[in-house]
Amino acid sequence: MDLHAFYMGEVFDAYEFFGAHTDPNGTVFRTYAPAAYRVTIIGEWNGWSEEDMQRSGQIYTYFSPSAHAGHMYKYVIYSASGRVEHCDPYGFAMELRPAFASIVTDLMSYRFTDHRWLRNRDNRRGKPMDIYEVHLGSWRKKDGGWYSYSEIADDLISYVKEHGFTHIEFMPLAEHPADESWGYQETGFYAPTARYGKPHELMQLVDKCHHAGIGVIMDFVPVHFAADGYALARYDGSPLYEYPSNDVGVSEWGSCNFIHSRRDVCCFLQSAANFWLTMYHFDGLRMDAISRAIYWQGDPARGINSSTVDFLRRMNTGLHTRHPSAMLIAEDSTSFPKITAPAEYGGLGFDYKWDMGWMNDTLDYMRSAPDKRDGLRSKLMFSMHYFNNETYLLPLSHDENVHGKATVIQKMWGDREFKFPQVKTFYMYMYTHPGKKLLFMGSEFGQFREWDEKRQQDWELLDDPVHKELSEFMKKLAKTYISRPSLYAADYDPAAFEWIDLSSVSGSLFAYRRMAGGENTITVLNFSDSEQTVPFSDALNGERLRELLCTEKGHTLKKKCIVLRPFSGALFDESAF
Repeated sequence: MDLHAFYMGEVFDAYEFFGAHTDPNGTVFRTYAPAAYRVTIIGEWNGWSEEDMQRSGQIYTYFSPSAHAGHMYKYVIYSASGRVEHCDPYGFAMELRPAFASIVTDLMSYRFTDHRWLRNRDNRRGKPMDIYEVHLGSWRKKDGGWYSYSEIADDLISYVKEHGFTHIEFMPLAEHPADESWGYQETGFYAPTARYGKPHELMQLVDKCHHAGIGVIMDFVPVHFAADGYALARYDGSPLYEYPSNDVGVSEWGSCNFIHSRRDVCCFLQSAANFWLTMYHFDGLRMDAISRAIYWQGDPARGINSSTVDFLRRMNTGLHTRHPSAMLIAEDSTSFPKITAPAEYGGLGFDYKWDMGWMNDTLDYMRSAPDKRDGLRSKLMFSMHYFNNETYLLPLSHDENVHGKATVIQKMWGDREFKFPQVKTFYMYMYTHPGKKLLFMGSEFGQFREWDEKRQQDWELLDDPVHKELSEFMKKLAKTYISRPSLYAADYDPAAFEWIDLSSVSGSLFAYRRMAGGENTITVLNFSDSEQTVPFSDALNGERLRELLCTEKGHTLKKKCIVLRPFSGALFDESAF
């Protein structure tokens, strides 16, 4: 590794130098600890007795002919703050919490067989993208705990394909000490969590997804890290990875904020991002809490954190250079401009941005009583005014299913009998709205219980005919979406979308046309609690319409009109144009 480039923030493969690396003669260990005055290593091969690492500048090195793949080890850092045992910041595997030793791992011994997938992969611009967000430990559970990466692979892939999803997004899989953090407070940025098995098992899971035609995205956390004393916090006895001041150094979650003004820290993070894309063949990274990166502590009133913004630009540019077909996705709730514009044009260089405004506006609308919806019409229409400002992704994520917010189906107005037709119509609106899609596990069959990482999804609900019907409808909706170029090929082109005015019929009726790929798709939605009749007109010619999908059973398309039952919607192919 070029050390000058490391100190200048230009390195994307620091994991090839730091950490533990095996060869036929043994293993070499390197760690970066500028403020330490002594570093030793303890491990299984030496009976956990301390052996000094050799210092060269700010880097400590140790070689052992006896250390091999599978051996556990720790670094012991001596500094002005005392003696502390640490896991390896660049370690490729760790023990299951609460233990924290790193594990020597030979990642190169796994041979991927997904070369064709990688050759043909792209960033999905102009193609359908329907993401299934999964927390691996609570999608399904077995007696005694979690399924491993290998054990769950076939069932998960089969389920995803059956439901028409194009991608799986895994909530963070890097090592983390607290189950309830869901992986967003990490201690091992290069280590897949041991909860679900070994690194090679995760590689096999990704490999199998690719052979099945499923893309794989992983949540990546570049803003903060777990405060546990054995990991990055005060690693060398000083605030090496974090800010020295608690005013900006501690996040709202009690974790430590990365100090992106340090170029060595930038190398650590951008190398970690590159690591998951390179070594595990992930097709994209969804980057968490970008609003907290753009503004100090996520508060626009405190101003822009220019160091972090510059870091995001440099990292995204470097990742795109190395992985042109991989996707970088920002979870960002701010109005900061050009999130998805290339860095050379003043943007941050993300491929997609979560449309949190769409999510909030539409869910607020669906919570409202039917007699109030006429006056809230603009909530559903507003996103159409800005959908081409960024390359948006429409998220109904885990955050909308926890912490007393209620699940998506629970958010629908009214009693249980009214929630099911409404949620189907709401999903039809989502899948025909411009932008890529993301749905959290359980939403596809109408789970009422809020998500709990300690429990698997309520699969027994599929024995209930109403939940089963919703599940079957969602399969049809997803497959209609991915089969209709008009619903995805021109997502961000204003000329490919137009409203059809139905306001004279009812303020709770909406109709619009999507146009692309040599076809038109018309969506008509009734969000009122009464049956609505939509007469044909020049803008809605019945002779040109062929019904594709309806949320409720019954004769929707008639000779002179469309009849929509309460809380229902329908899709039509406008074939003659």
